[in-house]
Amino acid sequence: MTGTPEAEIDVAIEDPRWEAVAPDLEAFVIRAVEAGLAITPEPPRGAVEISVLLTTDAVVQDLNRTWRGKDKPTNVLSFPAPAQPAHAGMPVPLGDVVLAYDTMLRESAEQSKPLGDHLAHLLVHGTLHLLGQDHETGDADAEAMEALEVAALRTLGVPDPYAAEP
Repeated sequence: MTGTPEAEIDVAIEDPRWEAVAPDLEAFVIRAVEAGLAITPEPPRGAVEISVLLTTDAVVQDLNRTWRGKDKPTNVLSFPAPAQPAHAGMPVPLGDVVLAYDTMLRESAEQSKPLGDHLAHLLVHGTLHLLGQDHETGDADAEAMEALEVAALRTLGVPDPYAAEP
């Protein structure tokens, strides 16, 4: 486990292709998740734990089919942990964020965005879902979540992913 005292972030890399995305991939992932945690209007109280899995499209497709009934890969899945009481000295699990390499790579190319910027965006996006943000519950919620993403990404030096192309 690594991260700040407020967040323990466990990073698992199942597909070695992920290693080429950033020079110190684990530190990169941790910074992006922490940016998502820091920007939320109602930050978690006490220590939290988040697991991040960097894997393949096949794994994400299987999870998407099993848990969402959608038999296709997607870029990022978030699995919030059930609410649990805090125990002294123990972080509260927030949940898991799972990313699909090939989908992320394809989207990055289609959108002409640097791979690292797209990865940071997906990590912030997934983290915000663990914190209760949801862009699928209406336009106002989608706009609020996008604004949080843009603000978090700005702290990482990543441009607004929703900005219109010049």
